[in-house]
Amino acid sequence: MLLAIDVGNTNTVFALYEGEKPVAQWRASTATTRTADEYAVWLYQLMAMSGYKMEEVKDCIISTVVPQSLFHLRNLSRRHFSVEPYIVDSTNIPGVDVRITKPSDAGADRLVNAVGAYVSYKGPLIVVDSGTATTFDIIAADGGFEGGVIAPGINLSMQALHEAAARLPRIAIENPGKVVGTDTVGAMQSGIFWGYIGLIEGLIDRIRKERGEAMTVVATGGISSLFEGATDKIDHFDPDLTIRGLIEIYRRVKAA
Repeated sequence: MLLAIDVGNTNTVFALYEGEKPVAQWRASTATTRTADEYAVWLYQLMAMSGYKMEEVKDCIISTVVPQSLFHLRNLSRRHFSVEPYIVDSTNIPGVDVRITKPSDAGADRLVNAVGAYVSYKGPLIVVDSGTATTFDIIAADGGFEGGVIAPGINLSMQALHEAAARLPRIAIENPGKVVGTDTVGAMQSGIFWGYIGLIEGLIDRIRKERGEAMTVVATGGISSLFEGATDKIDHFDPDLTIRGLIEIYRRVKAA
């Protein structure tokens, strides 16, 4: 079995695969202080509940945008699974040409998304990942990574609004159903929700115009499902894109 670990700024996803078949997936908040032993206790219980044993894991692949978490996750793989993990970075993804000014600046998550999207939908593509940041990544017709856009994430913007304005409450993110709010909460929900729809639609249009080509748009990330049905600019909503990208990278590495 393969354990694929995707560490984001907010959440960490652990996915268990039997061959190329997904059999279980768990999510935890990202915490740089969580030790290998703490991860092991947590995973042991979840795997047992799903009918699996830790000794069944024979390979591990890790992608992280939080470098401080890598020490503990590497130790988790070494000590509790007796496996040396494959750590994904901008230099070791087979078949991906990183065409930006400084390739080492490309986040592992963005490159993993590029692989997952290209395998599933081919190019050219715009991958919109809604998380702590909202990223728009450009995948060429041949699968090359050609840069993108990074904007503040919707939760980050909502938190900043609440903390900077004394009388504005903390609110839940949801579709308010209309644009003009008739109370403070409704007005805030509209500004956050429809404001981000406007950001997404506007940047997609500008990217397509600048590139001068038709591009398929794929949305992923924990918050992307909120936008489903609210915009016709997104062709596919794919919550498992990053994990699928990790599995494809693992397949390529093993084949090589």
